[in-house]
Amino acid sequence: MTFQLETEVLHLPFRDPFRIARSEDSQASQTVLTYLRQDGAEGLGECFPVPYYGETVETTEAVLPRLVGLLDEQGPLPFDRLDVLSWLERATELMSDGLGNHGGAKGGLDMALHDLAGRSLGVPVWQLLGTSDQLPPTDYSLGIDDPASVAERARRVSHFPALKIKVGGPADIETLEAVRAVFSGPLRVDANTGWEPQQAAALIPELARLGVELVEQPFKARMLPELRWLRERSSLPIMADESAVFESDLPMLEGVVDGVVVKLAKCGGIGPALRMIRRARSLGMKVMLGCMVESSVGVAAAAMVASEVDWLDLDGSLLLEHDPFGGLELGPDCRWQLTSEPGLGVFRKPLA
Repeated sequence: MTFQLETEVLHLPFRDPFRIARSEDSQASQTVLTYLRQDGAEGLGECFPVPYYGETVETTEAVLPRLVGLLDEQGPLPFDRLDVLSWLERATELMSDGLGNHGGAKGGLDMALHDLAGRSLGVPVWQLLGTSDQLPPTDYSLGIDDPASVAERARRVSHFPALKIKVGGPADIETLEAVRAVFSGPLRVDANTGWEPQQAAALIPELARLGVELVEQPFKARMLPELRWLRERSSLPIMADESAVFESDLPMLEGVVDGVVVKLAKCGGIGPALRMIRRARSLGMKVMLGCMVESSVGVAAAAMVASEVDWLDLDGSLLLEHDPFGGLELGPDCRWQLTSEPGLGVFRKPLA
């Protein structure tokens, strides 16, 4: 067997309650770390199972050995830069052809493979890919809660250049009014499929008045005619998240939305994310790079392609009460600082 796999399930409590329009745990998330070894070298990845796509910790752990078996079919990871990039692209194809969906599990293995390649070659993943270490600043996300609580959290993180406010609850405009009273920068709203068309159309002028710069996923994922209808009536950009899972979803979104949100846990890792970003741009779409509420492993992996996008929503590790990993630092300008450390550049913090 070419690769040896070890997994670890992490329970990650949130710093503050984090609820979205879809009913999910607002107190903590669970994620699966992957340690992938070849000839004594090790790569680290993070598989974030997204319940919305039918994924759980249990399904992730169940499919990982099968995915590693598919990787074994093409032999060991080479350690020449050009060869390794071709090998990684072929690995994506093998996993995609061999097992549908399961973007979280595939994403974690893809991260671990990139980390393994970078560590073995002695280069950071961003240099391996040919991307840049100059990134846009990240925003900071606030979950649904009563308006006063959301505003207090907004005040606490008002040094961020933009805030992303989860909406689709009972008091969207009241919440945004309360946030605007303590924060003067751009606001981004994310309904996580929680609105209906007429409701959204009526809200758009109010959102524009309050300085909202974009609206993310107002309707259920497959309501594409309704998304097109809203875009035709909206003064604000409409972004697709739950509607834009894989690169193959992009052609049907052309002319339907203004842009898409790419996440490694949806599309299957670093390589698929970079290809999806570049395809979206070729179709004239804006791109936001997002994440789940995951550790610095997943956030660092996304940061490797972050120079390619318009907006960053890479704050998952910042929402945690305790991030188990170090090595990825946020600068005073709220930009993630990529280093010359090999691989993803993250390490497990010692226990206190």
